[in-house]
Amino acid sequence: MYLEKINGPEDIKKLSIDELKILADETRKALINKISNAGGHIGPNLGMVEMTVALHYVFNSPQDKIVFDVSHQSYPHKILTGRKQAFLEAEHFHDVTGYTNPLESEHDMFTIGHTSTSISLALGLAKGRDVNHRDENIIAVVGDGSLSGGEALEGLDYAGEYDKNLIIIINDNDQSIAENHGGIYKTLKELRETNGKATNNLFKGFGLDYRYLDDGHDIQKLVALFESVKNIGHPIVLHIHTIKGKGLPYAEANRESWHAGGPFNVEDGTPKFNAGVNDTTVFDSLKNLLDTNSKAVVLNAGTPMGLGFVKGIREEYVKSGQFVDVGIAEENAMAMSSGIAKNGGTPVFGTFAPFLQRTYDQMSHDLCLNDNPATILVLSPGVYGMNSNTHIALCDIQMFAHIPNLIYLAPASKEEYRQMFQFATTQKKHPVAIRVPGEMVETGVEDTTDYSICNKNKVEQQGTKVALFAVGVMVPMAMKIAKQVKEELNLEITVINPHFLTGLDEELLNSLKENHELVITIEDGELMGGYGQTIASFYGDSNMKVKNYGISKAFHTDFDADKLLEENGISVQNIVKEIKAAF
Repeated sequence: MYLEKINGPEDIKKLSIDELKILADETRKALINKISNAGGHIGPNLGMVEMTVALHYVFNSPQDKIVFDVSHQSYPHKILTGRKQAFLEAEHFHDVTGYTNPLESEHDMFTIGHTSTSISLALGLAKGRDVNHRDENIIAVVGDGSLSGGEALEGLDYAGEYDKNLIIIINDNDQSIAENHGGIYKTLKELRETNGKATNNLFKGFGLDYRYLDDGHDIQKLVALFESVKNIGHPIVLHIHTIKGKGLPYAEANRESWHAGGPFNVEDGTPKFNAGVNDTTVFDSLKNLLDTNSKAVVLNAGTPMGLGFVKGIREEYVKSGQFVDVGIAEENAMAMSSGIAKNGGTPVFGTFAPFLQRTYDQMSHDLCLNDNPATILVLSPGVYGMNSNTHIALCDIQMFAHIPNLIYLAPASKEEYRQMFQFATTQKKHPVAIRVPGEMVETGVEDTTDYSICNKNKVEQQGTKVALFAVGVMVPMAMKIAKQVKEELNLEITVINPHFLTGLDEELLNSLKENHELVITIEDGELMGGYGQTIASFYGDSNMKVKNYGISKAFHTDFDADKLLEENGISVQNIVKEIKAAF
């Protein structure tokens, strides 16, 4: 066994080519060991094993600097740079994150979880090298659909006029999370089919040197390619064809499903645990819209499964032109939504909240400044969304609620979501965003709210002395708090579901001054600059006491949502205690 002797890249360099092949097999087994037992990004990492072994054999990390785009394909890199224990032993599975992290190792340049960033980051490292008069190699690894992102193209553009060492590796596995979309990938396909000799060469068009390798799993050829460009004096693109999911036949055959996932049985790929019931609320609303409105268009940016449009379902709507996947290019989808609305269509753009933050300028300038009636679905925001520091969305309210013309709605139940979606996709006055939680409760009570009356809050329970404002998913907790206060203090408090995050119900807020002394706000996002502090600002010159609860300002990671809420004082017990102390 060679892997047990590998504690860093210096140990890899002692091996022969044949021994490197055995090391690659052992590295793949270590990957499968961890991912099958703990989950993670499967396909991207399995396809990077041989390339990573060859990179560390030829180059001298961390002196030579490697930047992994998205970095969800960096597990082999972690195994070979002193972190193999986290892939071999169950008790250490959670010692490392799923992305590169400089706090873990000097071999990791950046904490990265979003796509299309590596070329720009590598160019920055190169310029930093230049001004310090050093000569290390700078390597950017780009793959999994990253080239469709605008930042990658901006990086390629500048690289075309840069004149010093920069090695850009295009890890071409003919796949994003779902299938690739866009003209770039037609060009890559043509290059693959001509062994890199097609005259239509995107990279040469940028003024870049270019080489192609068809078998990205042949270590001998990889080593030869990397040695031929080591210490090169100008930017070069190495276009390397790999197989996503390499080594697991079912992952190779179904690349979309095996991009990432939970623990599975290696023998046949069946899940080890029941995944639970799949909530189709969002998908059902979108499908009904497309089936009943021929002018409707649903847009997505490389994550169609997040909207429920999995392979086998979306093809019909792609063919009709009603479902558009722009690839990993959220900015493009946002601006397209504005254009569709402007020209008489009914656009809905939905993707996960951490990726929508990439569209801030397009949402503000291209959509809201023009006041075009597009619908934006902000999926899985707040503390109950993703919990990696690269993928959290705890400040979506701060980002989106303060953009003029935008109506930002927060449903507390499936019924409210359906009514909000109906309003958003039928009104023609303003852009509307809906804050769609990862899990929504079903109340069994139809929502008949008229959301065309802007900034009108819903009073869930009328009381006195204390008014509790709860944003979206926090409403059930607010009702539990009210029930316990009634039991312990015999006090009926007011519970308010704001619905609207982009404005205040000033009539309601003023009426509370008559028989309320304390207003408490709870939200599942960042406290600073959030909805609660907007309420506090309204009451600033009055006698009303206001207490705001939200999440602290930090890049929280790997957290349990309920525990993080509790750490920030957001629990039934703590808020009841707060009310008891006041009365």
